[in-house]
Order: sequence, then structure tokens, then C-alpha cells
Amino acid sequence: MNMTTRSSVRLVNLVFYAHHGVLKEEHAVGAKYEVDAELVFDFTQAAALDDITRTIDYGIVYQKINAVLTQKRYYLIEAVACDIVHELLGDFPILEAATIKVRKRNPPLNGICDYAEACFSASRA
Repeated sequence: MNMTTRSSVRLVNLVFYAHHGVLKEEHAVGAKYEVDAELVFDFTQAAALDDITRTIDYGIVYQKINAVLTQKRYYLIEAVACDIVHELLGDFPILEAATIKVRKRNPPLNGICDYAEACFSASRA
């Protein structure tokens, strides 16, 4: 049977506490950030063989996202999302593409807003 496949793994609503933002107070106080990651890669062999060595270790992905979010202070969640994607594509050769969404709860905008979200996607050329 001829078939085209697309496979991905999604990690949804990873939660971190970090110190990002344009305002000085945001860097001092910090805030809760949520991250969604979609990792696009061919996991048909991993699935067929039930073999973890042919897929991406979610725990390592979590650690890498945590490191980007907590080891540097950013002004923009846009920069956070972009850096996470580049980090993941650089570290996982099996990864074909990645989409990262970074959410900042209750952004300081003088109004009511659940969250601000930046979404960045990139794929190998």
C-alpha cells in the first residue's frame, strides 16, 4: 500500500516560572509561563519496533525548554519561542520541524487578558 505519513509528538502546557518581560518589575517578580511544543519527525520505525531509541526523549525536550526559559532573561516571549525552536532543531537531528507556543499569563496591558502567546515554527530546509 502506498501511503504518505506525517507524525508528530506534542507536549502540551508545560509550566515554568521565569523572569521575562519589558518592564523592570517583570524581571524582578517573575511570572508563570506555559509552553506547547509540537515536534515533527518520522516515528514510524519507533512505533513499529516500540523502540525509544528511535524517537525523541520527552524528558530531554522538557529540560532543554526549561533551560532556555530559566537561564536567560528575555524582554519578549517571541524571542523565547524562537530560541527554543532553534535549540531543539540543533540538538535533535531526527527532528524535521518544530512549533513552539509560549504563553504569558495575565500580561501587563492595563486590561483583562488571560494570556499573551507567541508561536514560532521552523523546519529544516
